[in-house]
Amino acid sequence: MNAVDSSAWLEYFSDGPNAPDFAEAIEATDELIVPSLTVFEVFKRASQLTGEATALELVAVMLQGRVVELTATLALDAARVSVEGGLPMADSIILATARAEGATLWTQDTHFEGVEGVEFRAKRDSS
Repeated sequence: MNAVDSSAWLEYFSDGPNAPDFAEAIEATDELIVPSLTVFEVFKRASQLTGEATALELVAVMLQGRVVELTATLALDAARVSVEGGLPMADSIILATARAEGATLWTQDTHFEGVEGVEFRAKRDSS
């Protein structure tokens, strides 16, 4: 199973330099879980950059995976992840969701570098 954080989704959708690193995880929709928080983050950022219509098209791609809602149990797990790892709230929720589903988390967010269960790719310039 795979989970993809918001930074990786946005990289993929913008065809950035790391997009190929995330393509396999994103395109294998039968093995893709989508933390509900990533839907929020991607829709918000894409709306700011491209407008709501395009943002909705991107979300439709995300919804091809299985969306995992934030439950009270998952929120408690995320709080533990945050306390133990010093991660911000959103990152903790996304990581806790991936772990609860037995998924590898794909990201280029530096908060996750060196974290167990995470496939981190350093952000590269598009030049």
